[in-house]
Amino acid sequence: MIHGTWEPAPAARWEDAFLAGNGRHGALVLGDPGDDRVIVTHHTLVRPNNAPADTTPPRLAAALPALQDALLAGDATAAERFTDGRPLRWVQPFHPGFLTRLRRRENTAPAAPVRRNVDFTTGVVTGECGERRSEVFVSRADDVIVQYVTAPGPVVDIDLDHRLPGVPLGLGTGRGVVTARRETVLTLRARYPDSPLGYTGITLLLTDTGRTTVTAGGVRVEGAGQLLLLTRVRRHTEHFDPAPATEDLRSLTGGHDLPTLHDRLLARHTALHSAAYRRVSLDLGADPTERALPGSALLRRPDGPALLERLFAAGRYHLLSSSGSHPPRLPGLWTGDWNTAWSGAFTTNANLNLQTASAAAADLPEVTSAQADLVHGQLSDWRDNARAIFGARGVVAPSHTDGFSGHTYHFSREYPLHLWTAGADWLLKPLLDHEETSGRRDPRTSTLLAELALFYEDFLTRTGPDGRIVVVPSYSPENRPRAGSWGAVDATMDIAAARHALRAAADRAPHADATRLRALADRLPPYRINEEGALAEWARPGLGDRYDHRHLSHLYPVWPLDEINPYDTPELAAAARRALALRGSENDSAHGHLHHGLVAARLGDAARTEEALARVLTGDYFHDSLMSAHYPARDVYNADAAHTLPALLVETLVQSTAERLVLLPAPPGRCPRGRLTGVRTRFGARVDLTWSPGTYRAVLRPDRDAEIDVRTPAGATRLVLRAGEERIVSS
Repeated sequence: MIHGTWEPAPAARWEDAFLAGNGRHGALVLGDPGDDRVIVTHHTLVRPNNAPADTTPPRLAAALPALQDALLAGDATAAERFTDGRPLRWVQPFHPGFLTRLRRRENTAPAAPVRRNVDFTTGVVTGECGERRSEVFVSRADDVIVQYVTAPGPVVDIDLDHRLPGVPLGLGTGRGVVTARRETVLTLRARYPDSPLGYTGITLLLTDTGRTTVTAGGVRVEGAGQLLLLTRVRRHTEHFDPAPATEDLRSLTGGHDLPTLHDRLLARHTALHSAAYRRVSLDLGADPTERALPGSALLRRPDGPALLERLFAAGRYHLLSSSGSHPPRLPGLWTGDWNTAWSGAFTTNANLNLQTASAAAADLPEVTSAQADLVHGQLSDWRDNARAIFGARGVVAPSHTDGFSGHTYHFSREYPLHLWTAGADWLLKPLLDHEETSGRRDPRTSTLLAELALFYEDFLTRTGPDGRIVVVPSYSPENRPRAGSWGAVDATMDIAAARHALRAAADRAPHADATRLRALADRLPPYRINEEGALAEWARPGLGDRYDHRHLSHLYPVWPLDEINPYDTPELAAAARRALALRGSENDSAHGHLHHGLVAARLGDAARTEEALARVLTGDYFHDSLMSAHYPARDVYNADAAHTLPALLVETLVQSTAERLVLLPAPPGRCPRGRLTGVRTRFGARVDLTWSPGTYRAVLRPDRDAEIDVRTPAGATRLVLRAGEERIVSS
């Protein structure tokens, strides 16, 4: 099995629950036939935790010139005082909604073995025990969680249960049950403590036969052969009326019998989900015996290709399933605990960016669209950030967002994230990559690039004795220099982001504006190679590097920008390789290892990509669900490793820019042969690659004309592509 996984027992922990989602609703399915629990989540479920006044950006623009003067005069700690005095405020934390719960009245353990599995191609999570079978999927077409149970048992109690780990003591809840003939509506209304906001879960329960009676917590169904549950959740103000939402659920039923209704809903869903999931696949020629193992057993065989095959497939499945109204959060779209680490936010100074790294190449425009919607939906707040903190036009992106507010208000002395100006460029990069792969420009992206250029024109006003721009203040997430403090001058990432944004905006601007923007970009300082031969994290002389750190912010011009590469800038690429070699892993965060691997792949360093993969595969980062953890020993549920791993594998095998194709730049030693199909390139062609020791064959299917530089293990060549004409590159 490549395109799915299974386990021979129910999940004992919510972290091991199999996952389904449509980018809005999520479901964690534990698969216990005696107590069948599905945890319901939604991207909009975030708990209010701040007063409105605490969520505006700090008004610091008037003090900015004095800070710049102090930093340029050598006051290394000046930025530590550049706040408005408020305490650290986290963004609104993501949380689970409730359980749908089906409990059999029999107290005996099931006599038949239990098997639960998830089919990545359809998004269906199945649990089987004897005659009993439960199927759960989250419809991409109808935005509803569907659970279809056959042979549920003679007597089943069904309710909606909010009692999940970490639930606030002050959460106000109320339940409702309305039953008529074969239809029952269960509602769970919740109100956050000290807030007019809350959420309501609604489940429409349909039965084929039997008797339904109301109980203290829900309903009891006796003698049913089939059950169908349709569930949605809505976040709202206290005046929410559930009646229209209930009617929307009823409108899906269409008077069909339960098997026909289930099949109809599933067909509508799979028409969207399956088409997206199947676009790209990876086959490493694993042993069929290993492929047949449950995921928990495969995780104990980290050296085998079967594990990589399944993790690649699971990563694409989970990334697609968590991307819709929003891109993935730190935990994707799923949590079973109200106490989510780092608020379960969208963290934009590495985590979100790594998770969505495969969107263009692995042909998941659904992910890019979700990220674009998040970005464009917050532009008003981004403009507030630019004005309030920097006194500038244009936009500045926050480093953390809950999906509602795009204001920068999460900062502290150790993490002065309000000083970071590179976030908008990093968030825009996948949108630009998608435009190149598709050959179509989004006018919204062009408008946003123009606004970002306005910010840099207003912000980049300080110069050094050589006439070069000085980026001040400047911050390299989440590190600080030796002989300096967290807020500094000329961080390499800030320089690279500004240069990239200005040049990208110039490419779309009228001639006079383009000339001005390119001139500003050309005045930015060059990168610095330090005394150890490494690309320095700060271009400012005198600011030393701290190497033992999980972030690799200074290698931004290597990945994702392609500005530094072995073909066009070999000297800087060598310095970047040296910087990568010196970098430590600090606390072994999964995102650090995979970021390391992505940079290594761009530099053609196969040994380091292999090392990065090995650290993640042997570090006990993956739950039985094949969702990942932030730290080793499955500590802190987090999607970084799960969602980033496909990007790393693609980068080791196929890389592209608008003018270049690189085949097998850094193949890991554990992948001596295989087939990768459907990869999208930024010059407008799909690539199917087959390789084995000493040989490779790439089939290119361009949808537009292009002339490209092709780099292979055999050397370099130029290739002219014509739309619709298949080309083969092989050895």
